[in-house]
Amino acid sequence: MYSDRRKRGKLFYGYIVTIATFLIQLLSFGLHPTFGIFFVQLSSEFGWTRAVTSGSYSLNVLTFGLLGIVGGKLNDRFSPRFVMTIFFILFGLGYALMSQINSIWQFYLFYGVILGTGMGGTEVPVLSTLARWFVKKRGIMTGIAKVGAGLGALSMPFVTYWLISSYGWRNAYLVVGLASMVILISAAQFLKRDPSQIGQLPDGDTVIMEDSPALEIKGLSTQQAIHTRQFWLIGGMFFFYDVCVSTIMIHIYPHAIDLGIPASTATNFLASAGGVSIVGRVVMGSASDRIGNKLAIIIDLSILSVSLLWLLVADEVWMLYLFAALYGFAYGGLFTLLSPMVAKQFGLDSHGTIFGSIFFIGLIGASISPVTVGYIFDVTGSYHLGFILIAVASIIATSLMVGIKNK
Repeated sequence: MYSDRRKRGKLFYGYIVTIATFLIQLLSFGLHPTFGIFFVQLSSEFGWTRAVTSGSYSLNVLTFGLLGIVGGKLNDRFSPRFVMTIFFILFGLGYALMSQINSIWQFYLFYGVILGTGMGGTEVPVLSTLARWFVKKRGIMTGIAKVGAGLGALSMPFVTYWLISSYGWRNAYLVVGLASMVILISAAQFLKRDPSQIGQLPDGDTVIMEDSPALEIKGLSTQQAIHTRQFWLIGGMFFFYDVCVSTIMIHIYPHAIDLGIPASTATNFLASAGGVSIVGRVVMGSASDRIGNKLAIIIDLSILSVSLLWLLVADEVWMLYLFAALYGFAYGGLFTLLSPMVAKQFGLDSHGTIFGSIFFIGLIGASISPVTVGYIFDVTGSYHLGFILIAVASIIATSLMVGIKNK
């Protein structure tokens, strides 16, 4: 039975939203892993310990998580163009101000607070907007958008390494800040909240049947969602997942340097993980549309666990490349699957706020683990115990996912 009928336009605007999201992800999440490269420069110049240097990143992701909730809530109510323009001004400003730091409090303020606030607009509001434009193709389109993050993670470490080598880390931060502000704000202007704003339907459909998945609009409120078992299982899973990801993002580069591997080769590990994450994003995003989000995430987390167990014995270049490949696939896949999982479990009414809340729970883990592992290194002179802990965390994340009911 037909419940709605609308004219097909020349172009479904959801694809433009996907392209804009792709560009935002490319730059914002491509730059995030480069903290590990700047990490070595900053700790060397200022003599900060690895725990202290990691602390700024931890504050960054914690602020990122808190403002992700705010950004998601604002995006549920207002235009994403307005919301994200504010965030992206702060994003570029945070990076630009990093070129002026001379003390630890400036480092924590500029990177931890200002840039962390700007990061609040790069994931939750963007993917929540995209989720409203697709239902049947939500997994694959989210995967395509997240390919931008993978391409950024592949290219930005090389760009950053070249800028630092050629012009110094201060000028590198200034260039990154100004360029990112202009590009991100420009991309945000192409975002529209949902298809109904321009008389279109999700997925570009022209007719909706009463039993069509495109009727998946309503859902739980945030208050209702946080009283469900599913919410806390997904949040717990993402907490332990982010414990793993943030530790690797910060410490794999200095770990490779400690093993006597040249800096240029260590940069390749970050880039390789980013490159392979592209495959993970597309493959797992497409797979989720076929086999469901739950099974796709379990497969993804299992691969992550294998990669982290392998890291415990990896002490040669080829072994670290294999680690980067396995880790990169898993890393890319999970970030693609989370937003569609939230939409499937809780609907779209409060998707931004619920997604932001779960994302924040994950980033609490991301804020704790880099400092903890950095402290373990400062005390023991080795990353081995820290890497054991994150391998255990990945196994716990997988176990939590098994307990989630299919919808």
